[in-house]
Amino acid sequence: MEASGCAAPRTGWTAQHAVLEDSGGRAIGAMPLYRKAHSRGEFVFDFSWANAYAQHGLNYYPKLLTAIPFTPVRGPRLLVAAGADRSAIAAALVSAARGHARSEHLSSWHVLFPSEENLVPLKSAGLIERRDCQFHWYNHGYESFDAFLATFTAEKRKKAKRERRRVAEAGIEFETLLGGDMNDPLWGTVYEFYADTFFRHGHEPYLNLDFFKRIAAALPDSMMLKIARHGASPIAVAIFFVGEDALFGRYWGAGGNFHSLHFETCYYQGIEYCIEHGLQRFEPGTQGEHKVPRGFVPTLTSSAHDIVDTRFSAAIRDFAKREARGVDHYAAAVNEHVPYHRTPNEELQL
Repeated sequence: MEASGCAAPRTGWTAQHAVLEDSGGRAIGAMPLYRKAHSRGEFVFDFSWANAYAQHGLNYYPKLLTAIPFTPVRGPRLLVAAGADRSAIAAALVSAARGHARSEHLSSWHVLFPSEENLVPLKSAGLIERRDCQFHWYNHGYESFDAFLATFTAEKRKKAKRERRRVAEAGIEFETLLGGDMNDPLWGTVYEFYADTFFRHGHEPYLNLDFFKRIAAALPDSMMLKIARHGASPIAVAIFFVGEDALFGRYWGAGGNFHSLHFETCYYQGIEYCIEHGLQRFEPGTQGEHKVPRGFVPTLTSSAHDIVDTRFSAAIRDFAKREARGVDHYAAAVNEHVPYHRTPNEELQL
């Protein structure tokens, strides 16, 4: 993302990655770190915090951010070399980031979508935990897509089958390609689909064509594309990334308006891929209650925030506690509307 210019100073992302070395100069710890001039591309929304600073005549930006740009996926943020003292290195990285924010007179330091393991030292250092809810799909050993649909109530199963049938009856077929299978002309076509999704919402695309070509070359077997074709012509695409045990859905675009095509391309095709390849979960991105009737369930995520100004820190900590209770209640309420069969005494295991 940096080499392609997507996460670069001109787009508001100035890399200041932290590396901790031992006395011999060997890297024993590292952490992604960006000086941010805005809050776009983060998926943890703090625009109201920035507005509160502005209302009091204070600057919220620039701020310090530990995250993978444009990627709302949980993962390690405090990286520790094999054989090193994990607790000590993690604590040193946290201390370094907090100190850097203060020495640079920045408003705050934010750690987005850390792993559960990383969340422990962050909370121990006093960072504010903020909770959010995404919708993920989990593979309970389904032998086929039909076996998965068999766990739905009759009404929800009928609706899902009807959505899939509409796409098939329109003469749309799907081609599954890996990043290494792509060529320049096809990249040009699918990138136009991706970019159009942003343009329709009045935004510039976060990622450029150079990024997609670079990532496909670097990770040819980890990028997976579902290309919808009507005859020989591509009409839509969903771009995924394949992990060791999970599928991550990220980008979608279409060259026209086709009934149920978004649900089929982005969700059903991804679920089918997970079942066929034995992947245990599917994370299709942030937000979207429309995912729930299609088999995705509420899943809690966290971020951690260090607010330098003690007055704002106290207010935001109180807000985060109240927000967390709301998120928990929201997830529980949504969980009552998942499409799966339940017995009176049965609860869905997340």
